[in-house]
Amino acid sequence: MSAKTKTKRRVLVAGAGGASLGTETLKALSLTGRYEVVVADVSPMAYGLYKPEATAAHVLREQSYIDDLIECCQRESTQFLLPGAEATLKLINGSRKRLQDAGITPVLNRQEVITACSDKSLTFDVLKQLGIPVPKTRVLTRPEDLADFPMPCIIKPATETGGSTMVSAASTHKDALMYAQWIWTGGLKAIAQEYLPHAGGEFTVGVLRFGSWIGSIAMKREFPCKLSYLLKTQQFLISSGYSQGLIDAFPEICAQAERIAVALDSQGPLNIQGRFVDGMFYPFEINPRFSATTYLRAMSGFTEIEMYLDHLAGEPAPPHPQIKTGYYLRSLAEMYVPKEALKSPL
Repeated sequence: MSAKTKTKRRVLVAGAGGASLGTETLKALSLTGRYEVVVADVSPMAYGLYKPEATAAHVLREQSYIDDLIECCQRESTQFLLPGAEATLKLINGSRKRLQDAGITPVLNRQEVITACSDKSLTFDVLKQLGIPVPKTRVLTRPEDLADFPMPCIIKPATETGGSTMVSAASTHKDALMYAQWIWTGGLKAIAQEYLPHAGGEFTVGVLRFGSWIGSIAMKREFPCKLSYLLKTQQFLISSGYSQGLIDAFPEICAQAERIAVALDSQGPLNIQGRFVDGMFYPFEINPRFSATTYLRAMSGFTEIEMYLDHLAGEPAPPHPQIKTGYYLRSLAEMYVPKEALKSPL
């Protein structure tokens, strides 16, 4: 245990679904040995509720989620609250004052950064205005918006694309329109984005910034199995939400990712996905939160959640961590839960 904290801090991870941000956050915190982690979810079958690393686990009611979340934090004496999923990030961000008034610290980036990065139709406009090179991106509101857009391209929703949800690759305008209509039918805003070739490598980069301190870590993604890609053909590669690959220095990639974080005035966690094309790192997805890769990063020595929690607790800025370079691989895990052990709502 670090000399900084003699007693273990209690934190709550809201959103404990399997093989994603919530469970990876739990594992990353447990790896440090400095935290007692309470987990919560709206589903009694959320994988993370039954992980042995959890100190306690609770099922919350969807219809009174924030009320239950506050009650859970107060009952468990947890000061810090981390979102473990996109949906919980939105709910916690929208209720941050209420949570703070209840003595709970939401572990979030700035409101403005979350707003700018939560809608991709806004994200890339903001980055372009800030002078950051980005792939050509256009909001689609009608079929005519695709008429002169260069092919091939990616069609995706402007929001809620974690794990490449509803992300499609189009080689013709006819295909692009079909995918856009699929998104429109779901009541979502669609965008078209220039397809970036993947020969130079795809990277996921975590950037942590608070005050004048900034640190980053990059993984060059590898695609050895179906777990890590949604689509893989001679023409296209679309990654999934399960990153694995090589963690190394990658100074050019990290430098550009840090420039993006500074331009956005990110204060907290930021995850940037992009591809290296013609000597430049181009972002195609930016999420204002920790990534589901956070446990792999913690294994390498970049304990981003621990560093940010220390900052929020008023501790001095840490030295930049030494990274253990190498390949970090992932798989799925299984669990048995007896019927009588299934958890009930608060």
